[in-house]
Amino acid sequence: MEDRMCPLTLFTMGRGLFHKMLPFLVAMALTLSPLLTLAGEDPCQESGIYIGNQTMLNLWYTRNSGECTLWPNHHLLIIKPEDKLFILRDNICKTEYCPVNPTFQVYKLLDDNQNCRVRILPECTLSDM
Repeated sequence: MEDRMCPLTLFTMGRGLFHKMLPFLVAMALTLSPLLTLAGEDPCQESGIYIGNQTMLNLWYTRNSGECTLWPNHHLLIIKPEDKLFILRDNICKTEYCPVNPTFQVYKLLDDNQNCRVRILPECTLSDM
């Protein structure tokens, strides 16, 4: 007579194996999900990066050589990859606020949690928001 295992025994063995492999599968999923996200399209390319004015000052800005516009304290601006944004101290848009004007790529590098939001603090200190 052939030596056969009961289907219930096979199911029980399979379930035990699954429970033993579950931590490994969870660890692999947690490791691969950020890599898959990075491989996907960058959400900031489409939505832009939101820049919060937290300098305690009203600033001004020009976008793509446009008009001089007030940027009140605690308000947000959105910069897209194609934008050339200059942040300025005065309402005649002559004095730059930052010694080196940040670009979209600089803001993107500062966005540690990848939520497309950064802030500018006093003395042109930039950080993630």
